[in-house]
Amino acid sequence: MAGFRTRAISAVVLVAALGSALFFGGYYLWGLMLFASETGFFEYARAMRDPADRASMKPDILEILGYAGIAALYIVMLMRDSDAHIMYTLILLLVALMIVYVMQFPRYPTSKMMQMYFGVVYVGLMLSFVYLTRMEEQGLKLVWLIFISSWICDTAAYLTGMAIGRHKLAPELSPKKSVEGAIGGVVGSALVGFLYGLLITPDAGALVFALISAIGAVISQFGDLTASAIKRNHDIKDYGTLIPGHGGIIDRFDSVIVTAPIIYILSRIFA
Repeated sequence: MAGFRTRAISAVVLVAALGSALFFGGYYLWGLMLFASETGFFEYARAMRDPADRASMKPDILEILGYAGIAALYIVMLMRDSDAHIMYTLILLLVALMIVYVMQFPRYPTSKMMQMYFGVVYVGLMLSFVYLTRMEEQGLKLVWLIFISSWICDTAAYLTGMAIGRHKLAPELSPKKSVEGAIGGVVGSALVGFLYGLLITPDAGALVFALISAIGAVISQFGDLTASAIKRNHDIKDYGTLIPGHGGIIDRFDSVIVTAPIIYILSRIFA
């Protein structure tokens, strides 16, 4: 009972903080997502270490470049023509990682360099699309689709799986997930997306919202399973403990990380 209470209180606080940031947008949301991205990268970088080194709080030079790269990405998002500047930043970050890799060879294996670059893109860049979507012209309406496609999908998939789940979806990664649950998650997200569209759009836009939500829900489940696969590969239970009862940033936002850029892209396609 105490565990459920802790989880529920954490969820309420999380929803309140995130919901207000999504509503107001601007620097409030920018700062919150920067914090989430840097914290998520910390969790990811620690998972990539050898088990004996995970307790250390001291980052190596490649990890420091990762933190700096995420900060740089968020700074250039405040500029005009930010899409181009994001690309330039990613190129410069890769060059910086290559320089360290060469100058300190053979201290770091190639895999370590690529792990850090992947982490910046996976956690830092992809999660930043929550902010980028919100700052679009219709961002206040569109940004909620990210969470309809991910968190509603999670809930609907869980309930459907509990009720009628029979066929395992990915038994090696998540034994409790079922094909029926995955389908239920997509249907649930599409339905909520449609109802949300009816609420805020006076025309056929509700069908577009349902379609975007359904596509996002499919992708969100791969985001969830990807985070699970990384944990299994590196033999960890949770990425962190920042959110009591839920784990770390990646544990709670694993599906959002992948859904956010998809919703951003789809909203532009269907604009």
